[in-house]
Amino acid sequence: MANVEDFFIPDNSVGIIPSESYESISHLVDEIDAFSRLTYKSVYIIDYYKRNFLYVSNNPLFLCGLSPHEVQELGYNFYIDNVPAEDLNFLLEINVAGFQFLKNIEPEEKKKYTISYCFNIINKHSKKTQLINHQITPLKLTKSGEIWLALCVASIPSNGTMGEIIMSHDQSNSHWIYNRTTKRWKEKTMYNLKDIEIQVLKYSMMGYTMNEISDLIHRSFDTVKVYRKTILEKLNAENITEAINIAITYRLI
Repeated sequence: MANVEDFFIPDNSVGIIPSESYESISHLVDEIDAFSRLTYKSVYIIDYYKRNFLYVSNNPLFLCGLSPHEVQELGYNFYIDNVPAEDLNFLLEINVAGFQFLKNIEPEEKKKYTISYCFNIINKHSKKTQLINHQITPLKLTKSGEIWLALCVASIPSNGTMGEIIMSHDQSNSHWIYNRTTKRWKEKTMYNLKDIEIQVLKYSMMGYTMNEISDLIHRSFDTVKVYRKTILEKLNAENITEAINIAITYRLI
């Protein structure tokens, strides 16, 4: 059976963080709290030194019927209490794989990477299982380059499924997919959209109709229709709204 210590591994062993360092980041927590009020997504901060949650937003998606204070008090016990056993083992596997990926990356570069995956949580009040997408990115590093704080966002998956683990870089179209059989990361160019298709997506996101997009990009209505069909196929989306959500998630637009 998993326990809290299983999540804190030698690949990210954090040394002493003095209390004044926590005082210096109080404004950062306030800013993240302000951001959380602008989104339905659950936002929280992992503290790898104190091995708990430094902050948990009031957004209910990730809380399983608990208050933010209760989740913060539980820390990693929240996962142990509210994640099915199979998914909990999956989270432990992700934890190891993610830190191994970042191990040999220059400290300042680490902040540009985000790991994304989906797993199930159980609301103990409703007894319902919910699939959520989880994204984690480094927020604060130690002087020696270990991750001290990480920013986490939980949201409703656009098209993710349990088992897919993706590492992305905020300045690259390349992503790295973790193979759970070989225990290796493989680089892959994700969702290789053409410039004109990205343009169509951007205008769609802005609320323009296909007729209006046709005028804006100087293509026929039928051509725009083909572009949208191709976009849905490439992104494996059922409709343009889902395609826009996927494109935003993977920073395509």
